[in-house]
Amino acid sequence: MQAIGIDLGGTRIKGVLINSQGSILHEIITSTKEENQQWKEDVKTTVEKLMTQSTEKTVIGLSAPGIPNKENTAIQFLPDRLEGIEGFIWQDHINTSTFVINDAIAALSAEASFGSARDCEHAVLITIGTGVGGAIMINKKIYQGAFQKAGHIGHMSVNMDGDPDICGMPGSLEEAIGNYSISNRSKGRFIDTLALLESVKKNDADAKAIWEKSIKSLAVGIASISNILSPEKVILAGGITKAGDVLMDPLLTFMNQYEWRAGGNQLKIEIATFSDKAGAIGAAAFALSNIK
Repeated sequence: MQAIGIDLGGTRIKGVLINSQGSILHEIITSTKEENQQWKEDVKTTVEKLMTQSTEKTVIGLSAPGIPNKENTAIQFLPDRLEGIEGFIWQDHINTSTFVINDAIAALSAEASFGSARDCEHAVLITIGTGVGGAIMINKKIYQGAFQKAGHIGHMSVNMDGDPDICGMPGSLEEAIGNYSISNRSKGRFIDTLALLESVKKNDADAKAIWEKSIKSLAVGIASISNILSPEKVILAGGITKAGDVLMDPLLTFMNQYEWRAGGNQLKIEIATFSDKAGAIGAAAFALSNIK
């Protein structure tokens, strides 16, 4: 059995073909084009191309931001982004049964099935990319809570006096570090986080100050999660994790300041095994688990 996983993000569409052990056999990455909802056709084309590479019976999973319906056939709620996605039944468009799941839950599913959370009882995953998402695993089970809303870590407040995010939360973690807000945070100087990081590496003082404030907000958020849920591990996924040590070094320094380490127990923080492909691999893993 093989599976196709699609991760539909605000910036890119990532598609993978995997086997039942989680190995990537083929992958396709394209830009997300919102004009005329072109992303719908691009997802379909990506699936069709990956299907030509499959050598066995293949199932399809799709991850996207928002909250899926109970049937896992569509994203039911996603305010102010990817217009046209709410209620869109993917299997009718792709003409093949398609399992739809939240992008962050998909990423944690990938790590729990094949990656860095395989040996964890309790873990939290945070996706840091265009926005900020999250997922929670308790007793080796994904926890979605009432209304399938649990894990929306990006919408926790790290600054009660900040601007409201798309859910109305003031000074959210998503506003503090998500790629979509970088132009506003830098007063128009940087168009994306990559441009910011290039200046950080050149020791640009303003860029370093913006980045440090973002990482400080992330550390405060993670320390809060540790106090509330007490997981063994927090896993970071998404495009911004490509910053590597430029992300992890200041983050761990701030964690030394903010984390409550009762009894000397310290939270482990790791970059996801699958990094920015975690959502696509997790969507495929979810599809495989539902067929089994």
